[in-house]
Amino acid sequence: MSTAKNININLKIWRQKNANDKGGIVDYKLDNVSTASSFLEMLDQLNEQLINNKQEPVAFDHDCREGICGMCSLYINGRAHGPETGTTTCQLHMRKFKDGDTIYIEPFRSKAFPVVKDLVVDRSSFDRIQQAGGFVSVNTSGNTIDANATPVPKDDADKAFMAAACIGCGACVATCKNGSAMLFVGAKVSQYALLPQGKVEAAQRVQNMVRQMDEEGFGNCTNTGACEIECPKGISLENIARMNREFLKASL
Repeated sequence: MSTAKNININLKIWRQKNANDKGGIVDYKLDNVSTASSFLEMLDQLNEQLINNKQEPVAFDHDCREGICGMCSLYINGRAHGPETGTTTCQLHMRKFKDGDTIYIEPFRSKAFPVVKDLVVDRSSFDRIQQAGGFVSVNTSGNTIDANATPVPKDDADKAFMAAACIGCGACVATCKNGSAMLFVGAKVSQYALLPQGKVEAAQRVQNMVRQMDEEGFGNCTNTGACEIECPKGISLENIARMNREFLKASL
């Protein structure tokens, strides 16, 4: 038996026409929101209301809506992805809110994540970091090796898989008081540094990715730990330590 009910909420949403616009908070009232709805479905409902009233809908990022792609990126009531730990915005449901609640919705804030429009930010800086070294060069011209032919210790494989769980959403950057991307870069470096296939290019990879991270304008890490707490995939701070060790080793 469904326990869903309808609630009425007040929304305070950041509206910004483009990157050069000053932007500001705009108030909206939305009635009859099902608590079974996801947070993004609630925004769909708001946009339908706005369109019916001949108003500009709210722009926001989304794609898979399954907590995998990393596209959804909302700062909800002062927290990246909202009040539920270990959850992306698209996995957040309206049952986490009460009738009459006021919900503040803002884009991720960072110098390296400029606002495109409303709640949409440009996270292509992450793409450029990945392109700088987040890959393994493999000769596939008839010389491929069976994946099981290279033994990998179970502990290393598990840690590599946990690092690879990073979806690149940017919650770590939005949460960090310094706007640091070191949890993201640490995860991308670690998932290769732990595997034999990634060790060949390890030194070049970490140096290139860290250099690109600095060029993009991200801040440095001061070990506050907010990034790990707000990461929807629970990426560990150990990956930052591993990246630092890899970088130091590559610099010697």
